[in-house]
Amino acid sequence: MQSGQAMSGFILAIDQGTTSSRAIIFDAGMTMVSSAQMEIRQHYPHAGWVEHDADEIWASVVDTARGAIEKAGIASGAIAAIGITNQRETTLVWDRKTGKALHKAIVWQDRRTAEICESLKADGYEKLVRAKTGLLLDPYFSGTKLRWLLDNVDGLRQRAEIGDVCFGTIDSWLIFNLTGGRVHAIDATNASRTMLYNIAEGVWDEELLGVLRIPPSVLPEVKDCADEFGVTDRAILGAAIPILGVAGDQQAATIGNACFDPGMMKSTYGTGCFALLNTGRDRVTSSNRMLTTIAYRLDGETTYALEGSIFIAGAAVQWLRDGLGIISQASESGALALKADPGQRVYMVPAFTGLGAPYWDPEARGAIFGLTRNSGPAELAHAALESVAFQTLDLLVAMRKDWGGHQIETVLRVDGGMASSDWTMQRLADIVANPVDRAAMQETTALGAAWLAGSRAGVWPGQREFAGAWHSSRQFRPAMADIERQTKIAGWRDAVSRTLSGKSVSQTQ
Repeated sequence: MQSGQAMSGFILAIDQGTTSSRAIIFDAGMTMVSSAQMEIRQHYPHAGWVEHDADEIWASVVDTARGAIEKAGIASGAIAAIGITNQRETTLVWDRKTGKALHKAIVWQDRRTAEICESLKADGYEKLVRAKTGLLLDPYFSGTKLRWLLDNVDGLRQRAEIGDVCFGTIDSWLIFNLTGGRVHAIDATNASRTMLYNIAEGVWDEELLGVLRIPPSVLPEVKDCADEFGVTDRAILGAAIPILGVAGDQQAATIGNACFDPGMMKSTYGTGCFALLNTGRDRVTSSNRMLTTIAYRLDGETTYALEGSIFIAGAAVQWLRDGLGIISQASESGALALKADPGQRVYMVPAFTGLGAPYWDPEARGAIFGLTRNSGPAELAHAALESVAFQTLDLLVAMRKDWGGHQIETVLRVDGGMASSDWTMQRLADIVANPVDRAAMQETTALGAAWLAGSRAGVWPGQREFAGAWHSSRQFRPAMADIERQTKIAGWRDAVSRTLSGKSVSQTQ
């Protein structure tokens, strides 16, 4: 690193998400200087299948990174380091020599491998997967997606077995391309979501690779979250910039919310909703269908977390906009929900792609209950937003059981697009019966990636000082009467029970 770069201290955060790619420039004071964003297309070749164009993702990252640098009015050589955060579990394969993607990326939401998962469960492998990876046998994770690609793309398995193929999640794809094909790597958080990585031993697991018939040669090198991930090809951004921080989006948001102490918890509301509870060095095995995952790995030391994954949160609002046309933009949903008739008990269970934690029912599908002749757009908006609060409660109940005997922070830190809705956050506080702190810096995911890179570069502060700088923009406190809350919760649980396909196991009630 050049001394001029270290003195300037600009950090470029690349945030590659499910619906868009963003690039944000932060200065040495951890203040956002500029940003650029570009939407990416969603491809739905069959019911339950979701794909992205890998080349489109790469082009959008380059364009937004260049755009953010230009808006900041700085030379690319003034950037001390790059941090990357990404949609997790989304699976890609590409040619090791040419860098050409060999199939569209299979997105985390994709359910095409449900039959593979059911077969593996029937063969008794879920206990093994659970013990080694902390995950459940579900199409959500990368391992069965990779298995599907190897089995269904002509010639891919043969090429993989002779070492011609690279597998990776989005972070790996970006690192490979940014470094001109010189580095094939993944960070520990993304590795922990593949269903191939032993989170206790910190290695790709040979037994699981055998079960899923994955050739080890396709796998990337696993690194710490703050580590040396190579240097960008000068032709891409105009300078050779070190990539020093990488974390999956939910882990990056956990870092950005400074949830460094055991018992601290954050919940991010984007396309889906993801709640992570820091459990420190304690690798908690859930009895309530939560996931055990890596929160981050720094200096070779792993910090673990319990995670609850909700597949549909903001996506329910997108459905109101794009599917039903009852709003023209997402920000209108809260105002519309306010107009709902309080006497109606309308519940939406947004299982558009199955139900995640704690039900893990890939066959469940969305449903609306309690409709009357007087139900209309306001009641649907109310039900869609309220479903996010109910689903978060399901996660909290399960986590409290798993983390029994330990103290969970009473305040929930929240971020993500839906967190900007006052109505939704107040209803969340009412339903979970806990205060909710909305992060002042809403770009917490990008901030987490930037901190990993900036601290590694020596231009941003360490963990304690960074945590001390975190603050909320507003705290929402519970205001709903308990009898009303309990009535609502009972109605939600009844609605969920009617939606389940019978292939799930819920232990939240």
